Amino acid sequence: MEKFDWKRPIRANILKLKIVGLWPPGDDSYKPTWYTLWAFFCITVFNLGPNIFQTANIVFIFDDLEAVISNIFLTLSELLSTLKAYYVVQNMTVLKQLMVSLNSDSFQPRNQRQLELVAPGLKFWKVNYVLYWTITLGAVFFLSTYPILDKSVQDYRLPFMAWYPFDTRTSPVYEITYCYQILGVVCSAATALSVDTLIAALNVYIGAQVEILCDNVRHLRGDHFNEELVACVQHHKEIIKFADNTNKFSNWIVLVQFFTSAISIGITMFQLTTVTPLSSEFFSLISFLSSITVEIFMFCWYGNEVTIKSNKIPYAAFESGWTEAPLDAKKNMKFFIMRCQKPIKMSALNLFYLSLDTFVKILRAAWSYFALLNQVSS
Repeated sequence: MEKFDWKRPIRANILKLKIVGLWPPGDDSYKPTWYTLWAFFCITVFNLGPNIFQTANIVFIFDDLEAVISNIFLTLSELLSTLKAYYVVQNMTVLKQLMVSLNSDSFQPRNQRQLELVAPGLKFWKVNYVLYWTITLGAVFFLSTYPILDKSVQDYRLPFMAWYPFDTRTSPVYEITYCYQILGVVCSAATALSVDTLIAALNVYIGAQVEILCDNVRHLRGDHFNEELVACVQHHKEIIKFADNTNKFSNWIVLVQFFTSAISIGITMFQLTTVTPLSSEFFSLISFLSSITVEIFMFCWYGNEVTIKSNKIPYAAFESGWTEAPLDAKKNMKFFIMRCQKPIKMSALNLFYLSLDTFVKILRAAWSYFALLNQVSS
């Protein structure tokens, strides 16, 4: 059977990571090359730079609650994007090793049946990928253009509140600053989306490997039962190792994402109560809110799927031809089932498990923040 390229479904995602400086060539980490220089420029100028100016602005408007809130919900998201870029760069060696492991022989499907088994999961990830990018790009469009749409551009209003050490209310400084803010938010959004969808894809791959393992275990038959069982045990070890490395790569990203998402959702809901309904700013907030919700749902959904699928391994073992296997093979099967009683769980530093229950808790926390802000404002 022809070797299946697991990186093919995420090729577009990898291309976007390359553009924003987060995917150095080859299977190695960053080296002293022109690409490393581009990565440094992209992260510092278009990710970190806008964050610094927007954060500095909070100092000058600290006594105005509504102004602080309208400034902070976007600043949090852009700051998180910068942190994601930092953690990707820091863990690039782990990430590239994951890509190498993914296309190893032990992770290859054995037949067409197994390809068809994992195809729905990969297809569903693509649907979420397109939906997430569409919603977020819509939010970026409305956030970047609402000064133009509501004609406040005539008053030299910038799309994002920020402090600069120069006067932005003169031409052409205003136009240059406006374009810089748009480039900054596009770069931040592309960074965040590419990293988020990559983490979701890694969880999809773990679930796909568990499905392949279940299929292999379920079809254990004949005289080579014990040898094939040993291969399944080795495959299970490789899956656990892959899941551990995925957790190592995404631990801090997911943890910080969960905290900031709860705050951002609460602040965005409060912002919706202060803007004119059906205005361009209103649609930008709706798109932003939808984007964050899809983002955390994606993490929790695919993490939950890994746990559910890994719980099915003992049942797959029961469906195998173990009754006709020799005694030593039955003993090995017993030990294998005992090990598989503990499902694979994706977590954020073991503080939160990626599950639908966690998703509901985040939404509840966001509602609490909204209620608090609404009460303080009133």
